[in-house]
Amino acid sequence: MKLREVGEDRLLIRLLSSLGKNKNVVVAAGDDCAVVRPPRGSELLLLKTDCVVEKIHFTSATNPERVGWKAMMRPLSDFAAMSGLPQFALVTLIVPATRSTRWVSQLYRGLNRAARRFDVVIVGGETSDTRGPAAISVSVAGFVEKNRCVTRSRGKVSDDLFVTGKLGGSIRGKHLNFVPRINESRWLTQNFRVHAMMDLSDGLGADLPRLARASKVGYKIDIDALPLNRGCKIDNALNDGEDFELLFAVSPRDRKRLQKDWRRKFPRIPLTRIGSFNRKSKIENRDLFRGYVHFQQRR
Repeated sequence: MKLREVGEDRLLIRLLSSLGKNKNVVVAAGDDCAVVRPPRGSELLLLKTDCVVEKIHFTSATNPERVGWKAMMRPLSDFAAMSGLPQFALVTLIVPATRSTRWVSQLYRGLNRAARRFDVVIVGGETSDTRGPAAISVSVAGFVEKNRCVTRSRGKVSDDLFVTGKLGGSIRGKHLNFVPRINESRWLTQNFRVHAMMDLSDGLGADLPRLARASKVGYKIDIDALPLNRGCKIDNALNDGEDFELLFAVSPRDRKRLQKDWRRKFPRIPLTRIGSFNRKSKIENRDLFRGYVHFQQRR
């Protein structure tokens, strides 16, 4: 069976079931970050690795500084999903020998600029030659307080579902210059009890069902309420991917206060209630929900 027949989600289920675990693993592979319990201290250690691959996440003509920015910001967006604070990064650079040193220097300019945005320090990594396209993998370590760590799995029936920002059309440039919602996530967990959260990397159509499955609930969304970027349609909001906004669940009791306080704190960033968790998923047009799934062509 080929990977294109299995798809990313089914492949991960097969792989993750064989991984080991010990008493210091709080959240294993399968969430936005791994969470482990360090030997001492009141904080949890967050670990995340992500990559960008030429011809998949960027084109050969893309400005390498933007490639570096994206490569660093992708794992930092996963830290935002768990309300974590990133600290250190390792960069693995896999490039063909024919690539110019100028290209690599510009790439690292983007990596460093993105890291400095959140006080992250690049402390090492690895380089390798390849006969194929370039790939950049960034691994990040940081921490989160035990009482502020948010996973995908604690959503509750009747929770309100919110998304930050606007959705769709990231290919026009947002996917290369986005800023992870770390500050917004930290504010949320300081002021509200967030039951479940993730970042939207593969599109709402793929990521919302993942969040619901992790929490063992269903969902109902208002398609017409989805916040669209200019020139986008509902299909774009659901399936384009690489929005890197937050999708999160909170008690409906917090709705009014959340909306009021958010507008005061982040007046330039929309916050939209798009639906709720329930006991059984109910959506108007299930065929709209595809999102981006690695190894499979979109239908």
